[in-house]
Amino acid sequence: MKRVMAVGVFDLLHAGHLHYLEQAKSLGDHLTVVIAHDDTVRRRKHEPVTGQELRRRMVEGLKPVDEAIIGNSPDVPIFDILPLVKPNVIALGYDQEHAEDSIRAQLEALGYGSISIQRVEGLSDDLDGTRKIIARILQRSSSTASEEI
Repeated sequence: MKRVMAVGVFDLLHAGHLHYLEQAKSLGDHLTVVIAHDDTVRRRKHEPVTGQELRRRMVEGLKPVDEAIIGNSPDVPIFDILPLVKPNVIALGYDQEHAEDSIRAQLEALGYGSISIQRVEGLSDDLDGTRKIIARILQRSSSTASEEI
C-alpha cells in the first residue's frame, strides 16, 4: 500500500483545500493529513480561527482523507511525525512555501531518503486560498458599508 502524507493548517476549509487533498490522494492508496498544531499556526501564521481538533474533524470528514491527525507542537522537530505516518510520498500544495530540495536533503540526513516529494497543482479558481477568501469578504463588506452611507 502506497501511503501519502499531506500537511496544512486547514483553517476556514475551502475548495482549494479539497482540491489539494484530492490530488494528494491520487498519488497513493492511503492519505493521512497532518493538521498543524494550534501553537504552530500561531507561531508561523496567525491566530487560528478554528481550533486544531475541529480542523482535524472537518478534514477527516472529506472523502479523499483516510486519516487526519494533529501535528506536533512547534517545539518538536517537524519530521518526528514520520515514524507515526510512515509515508511513501509527501504531497505539497502549490502554495506551500516549502523548498523541496531542502526537504529532500533533510529526509536523506534522517534516513528517510526513500520518501518522495510531490508538489500538486493549484485550483484554477481565484478563491483557492484562505487569505484570498478573507480579502474578498473584507472587500465586499467595505463596498456594502460604503453603499449604505
